[in-house]
Amino acid sequence: MSNARPLVIRNGFVVDGTGAPGRVADVAIRDGVITEVGEHLDTAGADVIDADGLLVTPGFVDIHTHFDGQATWDPVLAPSSLHGVTSVAMGNCGVGFAPVKPTDEQHDFLIGMLEGVEDIPGTALAEGLTWDWETFPQYLDALERRRYTVDVGTHVVHAPLRAYVMGERGADPHEVPTPEELETMARAVAEGVRAGALGFSTSRTVAHRTRDGAPLGTRHSTADELLALVGAMAETGKGVIQMISDAYLSEDPEFAAEEMALMRAMAEHTRRPMSMTVQQVVKVPDRWREMVEWVDRGVADGLPMRAQVAPRPVGVLEGLTASVNPIAICPSYKEIARLPLDQRVAALRDPERRARIVAEHPVATAALNGIGDTLFTAFDRLFPMTEPVDYEPPLSSSVAARAAARGVSPIEEAIDLMLENDGRQLLILTLFNYARGNLDEVREMLLSPNSVIGLGDAGAHCGAISDASFPTTALSLWTKRTAGAGPLPLELMVHHLTQRTARQVGWYDRGVLAPGYLGDVNVIDLDRLGAHRPRIVHDLPAGGRRLMQTARGYVHTIKRGVITFSNGEHTGELPGRLVRGAQPAPA
Repeated sequence: MSNARPLVIRNGFVVDGTGAPGRVADVAIRDGVITEVGEHLDTAGADVIDADGLLVTPGFVDIHTHFDGQATWDPVLAPSSLHGVTSVAMGNCGVGFAPVKPTDEQHDFLIGMLEGVEDIPGTALAEGLTWDWETFPQYLDALERRRYTVDVGTHVVHAPLRAYVMGERGADPHEVPTPEELETMARAVAEGVRAGALGFSTSRTVAHRTRDGAPLGTRHSTADELLALVGAMAETGKGVIQMISDAYLSEDPEFAAEEMALMRAMAEHTRRPMSMTVQQVVKVPDRWREMVEWVDRGVADGLPMRAQVAPRPVGVLEGLTASVNPIAICPSYKEIARLPLDQRVAALRDPERRARIVAEHPVATAALNGIGDTLFTAFDRLFPMTEPVDYEPPLSSSVAARAAARGVSPIEEAIDLMLENDGRQLLILTLFNYARGNLDEVREMLLSPNSVIGLGDAGAHCGAISDASFPTTALSLWTKRTAGAGPLPLELMVHHLTQRTARQVGWYDRGVLAPGYLGDVNVIDLDRLGAHRPRIVHDLPAGGRRLMQTARGYVHTIKRGVITFSNGEHTGELPGRLVRGAQPAPA
């Protein structure tokens, strides 16, 4: 179906994205734009979708993705496009592929950075990236030559900019740019935003490391550097700031306070919209609340600050086909780690090898600490993934609890679970947002008027995290939840996924079902809506591996009045494109 003919979606339960109560109505689209929302609209000459008994929402806007490389070779941009998303923002967390010197050394550096930070196979990037750009504006031009199932926008990213201007010194977090280098970087930020970047992004977390284990060059950027760069953006009168800092996870309250003071200074210096990662961690389970209250105070003082939150646990997937599993550090597993899956499964069924792994595990993990230790030892927060996926699993179903009930070691229980489904069974480690074994505190995050849903990382963490399905969970879990404090209003969750996220990146032309807005629409069977269990596929360039998670319940997804997906199947249409910068609201 093309947008040469009008389209009318009839008799659906329309939730328009603004938070207003839903109502039964028709939605008419012509030339990619909504023309009318009301009852009994004229359908003469139009294609008609019967949405009786179905939910009709704006297309979802995902503001935190890492499709920066994938967007240069893949027009479909799954899995986001399979979960009702019609617009994505890339270039988050200060990492990406522009600007870049036209040298093999710089290409390899950026590939190694994304391979380490975002777990994207380096071989896939090496084969898939076209490198038909050098400067950031040229990168935008390269994206503009392509078409997609969704609209894409991107930020100017800090780490590549440092490397481009400072050379090898830019990769060292302890190196400070010279005044001349800082001036060059600031000009590049302003140039990028004027060319159509959404804003500027950076990373200040120890968790972001290159393929070689080195921290990003942005890790310890000084206040002078950051204020100069965001200030250059602000001088254009455009752009937003997106960043991740360790303020939410540090056990040092003084460090957290310093990081929050720095982020506030950036907001005060620019008066531009800013969002930062806020998650709940086990070691400081109430820091998230401190940060949300800090954001609230900033907003009360007139600063456009938002806490970027996830609508469910942020989970690392572990298993024999994933990037990590709980026995990966044991010598007796390392002996077989490179064998084909069927041979590893056979080896792990050998009682003698299993016994060695159980004995080796405490020794191998003794020297680990922090997140590294958690990945291999947190059996009380490790759960088998079910079909359909349960993103609020009871603590009684954890690997630790199951092992205790059977009277076996949790390592042995984990091995047994991973061997299911011919070795393809995945386990989910609830790394963030599940410190107390339920989602009541995530519910509080979502109820904050100054929170915005993000952190799905679509396009990244290809062998470890499958959070691009956040939009599906936001609706299917939170509108039907029976646990704890119960569900959240449908209208609030649709608003979270549409108008609220769109506004955060300056896209005022979408996220609402009303005349003049983009004809981006989802037609959803809410009763059926849910995320399937993730699985490993090998469809990246060079046969690269990634997690793929599909959904059920999306009857149609429509982009600019064109049906892009029906019942989870791509129609072949590619109406999406690069969106340069902020977009004004309809007159």
